[in-house]
Amino acid sequence: MSGRYAVLAAGGTGGHMFPAQALAEELLRRGWRVALASDARGMRYAGGFPAEVECRELHAATVTRRGLTAKLAAPVTLLRGIAQARKWMRNDRPEAVIGFGGYPAAPAMAAAIALGIPRIIHEQNGVLGRANRLFVRRAHVLACGIGIPTNAPTGVRTVEVGNPVRDTARAAMGQDYAPPNGGPVRLLVFGGSQGASVLSDILPPALSFLSDDLRARIMVTQQAREPEIAALRDCYEAADIESVEAAPFFDDMPQHIVDSHLIIARAGASTCAELAVIGRPSVLIPLPTATSDHQTANARWLEGSGASVAVVQGGLTPQALGTIIGDLLADPMRLSSMAAAARSIGKPDAAEALADLVVEISGE
Repeated sequence: MSGRYAVLAAGGTGGHMFPAQALAEELLRRGWRVALASDARGMRYAGGFPAEVECRELHAATVTRRGLTAKLAAPVTLLRGIAQARKWMRNDRPEAVIGFGGYPAAPAMAAAIALGIPRIIHEQNGVLGRANRLFVRRAHVLACGIGIPTNAPTGVRTVEVGNPVRDTARAAMGQDYAPPNGGPVRLLVFGGSQGASVLSDILPPALSFLSDDLRARIMVTQQAREPEIAALRDCYEAADIESVEAAPFFDDMPQHIVDSHLIIARAGASTCAELAVIGRPSVLIPLPTATSDHQTANARWLEGSGASVAVVQGGLTPQALGTIIGDLLADPMRLSSMAAAARSIGKPDAAEALADLVVEISGE
């Protein structure tokens, strides 16, 4: 083992944490020590990280929070986090710090700049997020997940590596897609850490517009907020959908993707990356409040290859969504073509490519 050491700084959503987890897995395979830097919220998404990863919880806050008190307290909290990170990294200096975005990544990135530690920014989306915009000009490399971000500043070195996906997704990618042919039709519905409620509201009535024969074969697996699950089941029952599995979180999401004939989801970067690597057709409804509308850029990446149908949420009716889903399920050849198109643009080696950059900037 080389004993070399990297710090991964990531924010408090799965979209930031899953690529960090994938890089952690790859660096560990190469004999590196790895630490994860985030705040308390981010650590809730760290359960899938290998046990060998050291978790460092830092103070962090964002000035975009509502309320004057929260806005005034945020800079003080952030300075405390930066001081924590500087003390830690002075005592145990890493060869590289890799930021994946989200405000909880800010203390570690700021400390790395102050201490002169080599830095990489990884942007998962087609548009740079707020935290990454703060640090990208001070990064040695901007590693890009979905093309070069539209707002990437000039003069910054950019490398398209793709979005690293977790080992569980890579393990699932070799399983061929088989469209429904008169048997059960498995739908997977999820909305990520934000914006799942609209899917709970619109999917049951949308499926009520399907033919009686198709509705009888539908099997729904849906991620939903805990308080919404009972009402969601009632709505599906009213739509004559009998087979429904609903839960707030699925640990084995990649396997659920593999097992599904069609996915209806938001267009987070990790979602799009896993759909592509595994190779499954989808209907994507971008979160309209996403920063700089980055989910629309993500959805267009998949739609442009023929792998997905992107749907604007504004004005979307259950009948319109039901028609889209019904038309897709009635065309097995199109579903198979969409699955193949998704796989054709997937980058299963993104974690290796990003790890190569870590090695490069660390001077190994």
